[in-house]
Parts: sequence; structure tokens; C-alpha cells
Amino acid sequence: MPQLAPVNWLFLFVLFWSVVALSATLIWWSSKSQYMLESATPSPVANNSELKNKPWNWY
Repeated sequence: MPQLAPVNWLFLFVLFWSVVALSATLIWWSSKSQYMLESATPSPVANNSELKNKPWNWY
């Protein structure tokens, strides 16, 4: 193991945990659930009566 200055050890420590956190975030982001309605086209104006009568179907 080479002799490193304390600043370099701190840099390696921060770099290691940054890579671990980034990897965990990317894994979580790629495996998270996509919540979408049955119809993929969003309507610009939604009627309240339509929303009250239609149940929300989450997939």
C-alpha cells in the first residue's frame, strides 16, 4: 500500500462513498415503479364529474 497524504485518504473516502451513493441511486431509479393511468394521453381540461365517476387504475 503506498504512503498517501491525509488529504488523499479523505479524497478517496469521499470518492468511494460518492460512487456507492450514485450506484444505489441509479439502481433505485431504474427499478422504481412507473405509476401511469390507463390512458396515456393527458387531457388539457379534466371534468370533475369524470374524475369522480372513474376509479384510478394504477399500474
